[in-house]
Amino acid sequence: MTDEAADPPVEASAEPAEAAEPVALGVVRTPTGHAGVDAHLARLAAADHLAADGHVEVYEDVHRGLREALTALDAPPVPGPYENRS
Repeated sequence: MTDEAADPPVEASAEPAEAAEPVALGVVRTPTGHAGVDAHLARLAAADHLAADGHVEVYEDVHRGLREALTALDAPPVPGPYENRS
């Protein structure tokens, strides 16, 4: 009895596959109007030219900056120099 559905053995290539160059994804970043947030989002463009293993550092940096910007929104306003006069 023969096994006609069996796949032929796969031969391993003697040459390693070449790593593809990083390619920009072309994601559009719409300005928010908040300079600090826009600066962090612009930093995401740095990841476009890195290999995938370099993305984590950029993403963590941007995430940290965006969290700080959001946290600052919850902080009470600091009084100006002339607002505490009696």
